[in-house]
Amino acid sequence: MGTEKNCQCSAAPKLIFACSGAADVGEVADRSARKLSQDGVGKMFCLAGIGGRVDGIMKSTAAAGAILAIDGCPLGCVKKCLEHAGFNAFHHLQLSELGMEKGKTAVSEANIARVAAKCIELMPGDTCA
Repeated sequence: MGTEKNCQCSAAPKLIFACSGAADVGEVADRSARKLSQDGVGKMFCLAGIGGRVDGIMKSTAAAGAILAIDGCPLGCVKKCLEHAGFNAFHHLQLSELGMEKGKTAVSEANIARVAAKCIELMPGDTCA
């Protein structure tokens, strides 16, 4: 049986952008963002649309109530994509801050839960997408 959400947030969504790179940490970042989206913490959004400067995605991101960037490795692709597109006010997590290293991190439910929990600490206010 599903849980009923009692969201009283503003109309502006909280957007989550994640690394989806080929490395293990990219998969952990991506799966964590999907979990956060499913749990109603925010809405996972398209980083490729930011890179491609897709008009609707750019406008939706500019109107977001909050933005979260999850980077798998120290290259910081998510952070750099957002900054190059002109977005500078966002929360950021790099998985190395949690001790996760490229090529050495298990893609496990435990690691996904750890990342999601840290992201919830970073996101302001009530949970809602």
